[in-house]
Amino acid sequence: MESAYYEDDRHDGISSRQALKRLLPLLKPHWKWLVVCFGLLALSKGVYLAGPNLIRRAIDVDISGRDYGGLVNTVLLYVLLQGIFLVTNYLFRLRMEIIGQKVMILLRRRLFDHIMRMSVSFFDRNPTGRLMARVESDTEALRKMFTNTVVGMIGSLILVVGMFLWMFIVSPRLSLVVAIIIPVTSVALYFYHRLTTPKWLEIRKRMADVTASLTEFMQGMEIIQIFDQADEVQKRMDETNRRKYRPQLVAELIVVVMFNFIFFMETFIIALVLYFGTRWVGAGAGAGAGGLTIGTLVMFITYVRMLFEPVHLVAEEVSVIQKAAAGAKRIFGLLETEEKVPDTAEPVAWAEFDSEIKFENVWFSYTGDDDYVLKDVSFTIPRGKRYALAGVTGGGKSTVINMLLRFYDPQKGRILVDGIDIRDISIRNLREKFGLVLQDIFLFPGNVASNVALSFGTTDLDRVAEVCRTVSADRFIEAMPDRYESELSERGANLSRGERQLLSFARALHFDPEVLILDEATSSVDPETERLIQDGLATLMRDRTSIVIAHRLSTILNVDRILVIREGEIIEQGTHHELVAAGGYYSKLAQLQFAPNNRNGNMNGNRNGVRKAC
Repeated sequence: MESAYYEDDRHDGISSRQALKRLLPLLKPHWKWLVVCFGLLALSKGVYLAGPNLIRRAIDVDISGRDYGGLVNTVLLYVLLQGIFLVTNYLFRLRMEIIGQKVMILLRRRLFDHIMRMSVSFFDRNPTGRLMARVESDTEALRKMFTNTVVGMIGSLILVVGMFLWMFIVSPRLSLVVAIIIPVTSVALYFYHRLTTPKWLEIRKRMADVTASLTEFMQGMEIIQIFDQADEVQKRMDETNRRKYRPQLVAELIVVVMFNFIFFMETFIIALVLYFGTRWVGAGAGAGAGGLTIGTLVMFITYVRMLFEPVHLVAEEVSVIQKAAAGAKRIFGLLETEEKVPDTAEPVAWAEFDSEIKFENVWFSYTGDDDYVLKDVSFTIPRGKRYALAGVTGGGKSTVINMLLRFYDPQKGRILVDGIDIRDISIRNLREKFGLVLQDIFLFPGNVASNVALSFGTTDLDRVAEVCRTVSADRFIEAMPDRYESELSERGANLSRGERQLLSFARALHFDPEVLILDEATSSVDPETERLIQDGLATLMRDRTSIVIAHRLSTILNVDRILVIREGEIIEQGTHHELVAAGGYYSKLAQLQFAPNNRNGNMNGNRNGVRKAC
């Protein structure tokens, strides 16, 4: 199945020139070193060009005149110049690599910062592997283009211009023979570029598909193995690889043909130089008599070989430029992508939560059309009260939380906190007042303490231990080899699901939020573990505004008010006892869950039965 993500389809017209132009502001802080680097580049190419001319002098002057002292001096000068070339070239390459790495670090930081500010809908449409390719492989392609390709081509231009100027000074006739390569190779490189550009662009897209598929399948390997889907996954990976293989094979074949053509042209031009050069050497006693010298002929052959180094470089680096242009297209397309939930330009300061949270006639659709998930939802949660959202899966409970935390904005209506529209508060200011405990617990690489405090530097272990004791997480942590400094496996695989949930409670408590949101937070906890955290939850929720989303009604019996949501609408509200006594929708849910033969049942499992009963 084809991937259909926006990055591959935007900014298709971006060229390497445009990519470099957009990189210029990043290079500005390094302009002094860039001047030094290009000075070193010019010096290295200058001394490199002098080498063949010294060989010419050794043959025509020193050897012909039997001046062996002069030959020694020429050889020593040649060695000295080669040494200068190596040193200047090394210093140039070293400094350019340092600049390139610093620029790419800054670009990656900007990309990552931009991605972190994107709304949840952005991540719904873009898999992890594809975003990883943007941050890592595409920026690396740009670095290679900057540090190797662009400066290499500038150096090649200096080399070619210098060689032709000197060759025309020494022998205009033989220079015209060599100049045949200019129109021929230019035409060949033009068609090479036209043929390979679309292929390399497609290859970059397919590489992103491969990366995305690998990331997703590796993350879901446990499910793949449990359900014995390895063969099916292998087929999908084979198809993804085949889609990359086809254009890459064609592109590589064109590369092979091009390099063979360049090798042929080099041999052909050397043959022409030898043919005409040997004839013109015999036409006179020396260059001044209308002929050529042996040293001049050797110099020309050496220059021809040197001349094809830039041609090889251009042919090689065309693919690098094309890869970088494709990467730049996606990088700058991503950076120019606006957030679906933009932050306000002039935010209102929300110092602390004083009075209430209020939904006023909120309508919301994930697709932006008339398929509304929330329909005219209105309710008020006073400060310090414990409210619950109840209903079957898909009713809109989690969407209410998504609205409150501004993961999405409603199409109609508004949400107020202390009388302020949340769209007028900065997203950071808004979210710092809330603590969210999700059903799907995510643990980061690191130890127990860093995951509780969400700190990747110094951690206050006393504070971490205190909150862990509050939610009874200390019982299993104290049994671990290094206690709070024990390293966790990827995604906390060395903990049970219940233990991971206890850590998520401790994490929420560590930040001491003014409003606590529990999204089916005990749905996967075994009865024994659930018993352990009840006291901790009571402490956590005491004197704190709390919103609980629950499928299991046993977890919300003691809240102050229950809002019953069905198909995006609040159809009932009240305490547990009031709603049961009313004999409505909630009462039927309670009957199904608390029936003797279904005491531990989950509302999801009775979804169809509920609908029939209602």
